[in-house]
Amino acid sequence: MGGWLSSYAPSVGGDSSVHVVVVGGGFAGITAARLLQDAGVSFTLLDLREAFHHNVGALRASVQPGFAVRTFIPFSKTFGDSFVQGQVQRVDRETQTVILEGGREFQYSHLILCTGMVGPFPGRFLTEASRQSGVRAYEDLLEQVQAADSVLVVGGGSTGVEMAAEIKSQYPKKRLADPGLMPSVRQQAKQVLLEKGVELLLGQKVSNLSELQLNVVCKNSEVQTDKGQTLTPDLIISCTGLKVNSDAYASGFFGSLADGGALKVNAHLQVEGFSNVFALGDCTNIKEPKTGYNAMLHAAVAVSNITNSLSGKELTRYQTGSVTMLLAMGPDDGVGQLNGWKLPRFLVAFGKSRDLLVWKSWSDMKQKQP
Repeated sequence: MGGWLSSYAPSVGGDSSVHVVVVGGGFAGITAARLLQDAGVSFTLLDLREAFHHNVGALRASVQPGFAVRTFIPFSKTFGDSFVQGQVQRVDRETQTVILEGGREFQYSHLILCTGMVGPFPGRFLTEASRQSGVRAYEDLLEQVQAADSVLVVGGGSTGVEMAAEIKSQYPKKRLADPGLMPSVRQQAKQVLLEKGVELLLGQKVSNLSELQLNVVCKNSEVQTDKGQTLTPDLIISCTGLKVNSDAYASGFFGSLADGGALKVNAHLQVEGFSNVFALGDCTNIKEPKTGYNAMLHAAVAVSNITNSLSGKELTRYQTGSVTMLLAMGPDDGVGQLNGWKLPRFLVAFGKSRDLLVWKSWSDMKQKQP
């Protein structure tokens, strides 16, 4: 994707009045930063982590030794001084300034907000951390998975399904239950889980989740479901509760918020009411699957529109395509659809599941993976 994306950003470098601040270093953020870099546009990328987290590989990093280090890619090696680590406290839209905790400020002519989603570890890792401590967090969980005889994965969405498949692929003898409604997962995905020996408890929700200790082996935990069933797993991993990460911008753009904290955007991905502010990825109110692939497409359109606006050209419109969804069911299997067609399992395994596209993120960041 790296080659064609760069064509969206004609060079407008050299204009000292232009400085783009990119808030959030997920898939949308690194793509936007790379395109701005290639176009010679001054920018600052802000993220609370020291390294880009290829979270598509987060679940495998929890079960496969040595994989976690491949999922954290240093920002500074790619972006140099244009990357700053820190937690964004707020955006002052009057002075066009982004303020970090501690008081450091960054003025912008254009702002790109791509703050993503927050949710439970291991599916998400949104904490101020060095690359080393991020890797260590996943290695610590891996040790807990290895020590447990039975694992309960809470949540039947795509993350829960992939987590269950990863555990059973790496440790087929472990007892594994996966409760929750699975409306977004096709019958084929359920079939793969059953083939791997996952015990599916459908139509039940954990009623005492807030009282349970997660990600640590605890032999005497009792999990209660809303249907009165009691489970006693050694280890509980939560894959539920994703929500928009709106803390950085909610106060500054309260008038542009949609339900759930997402930002309302127009066809050009401009935040409602602001021609120089763009929102990308999970924090938009666009009705489409929240995938890294779509977030990268958003970034290409936003950077194109920044450069087009500076040169007086017509703005690019973002158009939602057909739903593309690939679920890695361990390294050797997968299910998915592309442009309305159900894909063969072996094709998803070959295209995504083998290494979860880690190689592509290293390539996009212009670095060599370890």
